[in-house]
Amino acid sequence: MKKCSIKAPFFEIGPKSYLYGQDVIDLAIAADAASEKYDVDIIFTTPVVEIARVKAATKRLHVFAPHMDPIYPGRGLADILPESLVAAGAEGVMLNHVEKPVTFEVLQETIKRAEEVGLTTIVCADSMADASKIATLNPDIIVAEPSELIGTGVSVGPEYVKAATDAVKNVNENILVLTAAGIANGEDVYNTIIAGADATGSSSGVAKAADRAAMVDEMIAAVRKAWDERHN
Repeated sequence: MKKCSIKAPFFEIGPKSYLYGQDVIDLAIAADAASEKYDVDIIFTTPVVEIARVKAATKRLHVFAPHMDPIYPGRGLADILPESLVAAGAEGVMLNHVEKPVTFEVLQETIKRAEEVGLTTIVCADSMADASKIATLNPDIIVAEPSELIGTGVSVGPEYVKAATDAVKNVNENILVLTAAGIANGEDVYNTIIAGADATGSSSGVAKAADRAAMVDEMIAAVRKAWDERHN
């Protein structure tokens, strides 16, 4: 039985296909430095082909794959085998992102396969009802983000953060909840964490920044500041 080693507050960075090659590695190294500087766990959801290199280049990052398929060793050309992710160095996997959705039945089977091989699961939900339903599958983390805000630079408000967190915690209080979508700078990060989220994250806000390393530092500093203010 796997145990999720990630603790709140944490942050997720997913370069998606904005970046590739050495740019992904450089961003991972910057994120690793910010994680250590502010003592904030960071999930780095890297393109599958860069898992091994990101793992080798960093010390603190939780390296996640952006998808996998619920298959077993054997047939399955071009599918992503769970065991192969573990072999490459992944600690977890993101599932059901709006850009890579799966049916509820496939999601259920994929979470089961992740448990079998020891991968932590972070599962995306784009509505309150979706978040509550997915919580019944007991993933480690649920990402509650309205799909219409993804990549827009317009972030969710405090009412959404509270409602999304409650939707998950009322089903299973042990599931960590990340609320995101449209996180563009440190102020957005601060406002989301101070509103009660366990975590938040960013893709385009980091990947498209003029200075990616500086933006990562700004965002992770905001996580630490907001979390400390909430708990002191």
